[in-house]
Amino acid sequence: MTQLDEQGRPEPPAAADEAATLLGFLEFQRATLAWKCEGLDAAGMAATAAASTMTLGGMLKHLALVEDWWFSEWLDGREQAAPWDTVDWDADPDWEWHSAKDDTPGQLLGIWQDAVGRSRERVEAALATGDMGQLARRTGKNGFNPSLRWIVCHMIEEYARHNGHADLIREAVDGSTGE
Repeated sequence: MTQLDEQGRPEPPAAADEAATLLGFLEFQRATLAWKCEGLDAAGMAATAAASTMTLGGMLKHLALVEDWWFSEWLDGREQAAPWDTVDWDADPDWEWHSAKDDTPGQLLGIWQDAVGRSRERVEAALATGDMGQLARRTGKNGFNPSLRWIVCHMIEEYARHNGHADLIREAVDGSTGE
């Protein structure tokens, strides 16, 4: 049974195998981002802190892109899907960050939740046929071919870094603080 903390986040298991432990920490980080975005209106999603242009809405859209990039495109070898497949990334490499202002909070959360759902499915399917050491189906031009373990660890790092930003932005929005 999964233990939830006071914010409703699933506690990573204290004594589990590698996959369950790493995925537990990833789920905790995902839940932290959801908590930091909870209950915000469009102004809250578009708010910035200090000199940065980073917003919680942009962060949700960015992390949705990163989820699809690593779990769908790299791990599973799929082509880029909507909405990412219509973006001219050469002309606008930060599209996901600043286009978030055109989306409602519900749309932003939906884009992110859908990407997380796809990622969970891809990981579950991969673990049904292999372990955390299996290599991604995609290989980079320079021969880079990460394992599922590397991808999951990278995603934990990606969320942890952005959750630090989310702490500062959310505090600037309404004074809410917490881990």
